[in-house]
Amino acid sequence: MNIRLAERELKTTFGIFIEILYYDGQAESIALVKGDVKRKENVLCRIHSACIGGHVFNSVECECAEEMIAAQSAIEKAGSGVIIYLDQEGKGNGHLALMKSIPYKKAGHSQGEAYKMAGFEADARSFRPAAEILAELGISSVVLLTNNPEKAEDLRRYAITVNETMEMKI
Repeated sequence: MNIRLAERELKTTFGIFIEILYYDGQAESIALVKGDVKRKENVLCRIHSACIGGHVFNSVECECAEEMIAAQSAIEKAGSGVIIYLDQEGKGNGHLALMKSIPYKKAGHSQGEAYKMAGFEADARSFRPAAEILAELGISSVVLLTNNPEKAEDLRRYAITVNETMEMKI
């Protein structure tokens, strides 16, 4: 169960969000909330995993930073929404898996295939923390900003109503 630890106002390039820090006993997760989302239907929502390369080192080998920008921009335009940032680097396998998968990725394999070839799961993430945070925020249903339809299915398994998915265009 995620416990709300702290919150603050966060000024971003895309306006002011409320940053809420959660902890589930193993990892921290962050919700960036814009506007009133409690008991709202079809709230724009992005579930975003950590990416050291894209978020810290400005790597051009992934689209993570651009996806975050697109999500914040879409939520700013809509006037409300939520981004949930999960500490799940390397599709939940960790940074070592990402580094070890690079030769397979460069050889033309998908990221999931590259992880498997390097000895890891194609996708080891769990979206349970995101589902718990959405429930704690009191959101009735979401429109999920994603290029991964499996995220919507996983959220539904945790009783989150996903009314629509919108492809991330970057």
